[in-house]
Amino acid sequence: MASVTVKSIAGGKGGKGGTVELSDDVFGIEPNVPVMHQVVTAQLAARRAGTQSTKTRAEVRGGGAKPWKQKGTGRARQGSIRSPQWRGGGVALGPKPRSYAQRTPKKMIKLATRSALSDRFAEDKVVVIDDWGFDAPSTKAAIAALSAIGVDGKILVVLPDNDGVAWKSFRNLTHVHLLAATELNAYDILCNDWIVFTTDTLPGAGPAAEPAADVVEGDTADAEGAEK
Repeated sequence: MASVTVKSIAGGKGGKGGTVELSDDVFGIEPNVPVMHQVVTAQLAARRAGTQSTKTRAEVRGGGAKPWKQKGTGRARQGSIRSPQWRGGGVALGPKPRSYAQRTPKKMIKLATRSALSDRFAEDKVVVIDDWGFDAPSTKAAIAALSAIGVDGKILVVLPDNDGVAWKSFRNLTHVHLLAATELNAYDILCNDWIVFTTDTLPGAGPAAEPAADVVEGDTADAEGAEK
């Protein structure tokens, strides 16, 4: 079983000291790239608004009268100036409002999350601290804490729901993405260079830290082959 050193916001060992054991089922599996790709694609598709819309010839105003008589003009026969071949006419086979959500089995979503966490841990990009411990909201203190624990670039900070002081301290930092432990998902993990957990939000450490299974619209059907 793998382990990681618990740090404090000052950069040294955490107040609890020592290391924390990481679950091999979460941080020690072989990343399943096809499953991660499918889940991330479904998650991005679910974010699409799907509000695009074009008018058909029945929805465009005007064009009730026949432009010219059927025969004798030498021109092609036309029935309405709102036909698709006319400028200002309706659009044939154009987009209409729709949902882009894909139905993804919950087992695949969980496997993708565990694969992403295992990939980041294999690259030594997972940091665990004992507690943020900010007395009051302070962006300056948040910057100093991230610098002390040795993380840079794009950072995913996983916080408990009840730590409002830490949320307010990090929310103004553009390179920091905040996420609740129950909302942990493959896309946000893969989009960031580092992942910073507290001992309370570490996956596998408790029920509140379980990876989310409903990031995209799930399906109750089994996915027995997803974990193979």
